[in-house]
Amino acid sequence: MKITASVILSISLILAAFISAQGLRDIKTGDRFVTVKGVAEREVQANLALWPIRFIATGDTLPEAQEQARKSRETIIGFLELQAINTDAVELQRLDVTDTQANPYQSNSGGKRFIINQTLMVRSTAIDKVQQAAQAVSDLVDSGVVLSSDYGPSGPTYLFDNLNEIKPEMIAEATAAAREAAQQFARDAKTDLGGLRRANQGVFQILPRDQAPGITEEQQPVKTVRVVSTVEYYLE
Repeated sequence: MKITASVILSISLILAAFISAQGLRDIKTGDRFVTVKGVAEREVQANLALWPIRFIATGDTLPEAQEQARKSRETIIGFLELQAINTDAVELQRLDVTDTQANPYQSNSGGKRFIINQTLMVRSTAIDKVQQAAQAVSDLVDSGVVLSSDYGPSGPTYLFDNLNEIKPEMIAEATAAAREAAQQFARDAKTDLGGLRRANQGVFQILPRDQAPGITEEQQPVKTVRVVSTVEYYLE
């Protein structure tokens, strides 16, 4: 019995030592890792244009202001048709009528009594046509339309809403770039690259292709999509 007990005790001590050594090795290995970033960028074309065309009509009487507003609307629709833009998607989004004599605190300096502010929203996937029309908007002014920018930007807003279609490929590109950077680090450190420890996909950004002061992403039909993935790898 004593011999058996001694053998069991010896085996137990050997197993305990092995487990402890293995645990220390794992801890040591777990402390050895590298954090790298992988970047993927892609140039994309906007696929939707939103163009709010805001204009003002005035008159001494409300019917007079309404008639001027009607003529301006017809002129704008004719301009868009001339630019080969489908006018079926043009919507009236805002209509404000102001009676300058209704406000006792506002002095009348001899201007028109009624002011109509109206917005026609152009929604189109014909990006090139909208861009061309926006560059020729002075033709509307020459035709007597009084344009306004009181309620926000007057030019088109270009949107890209197909991000989900390119996400998988861009994530793969960013991850591959991160692994390449980790492998280079391992070579420089004269060690081997181990398995994946942790990964963070990062946030997709839609940026202006031409980044300059005063230029926003929404103003440019061509954009840059960017994602940065942060990945950690074990070092063996």
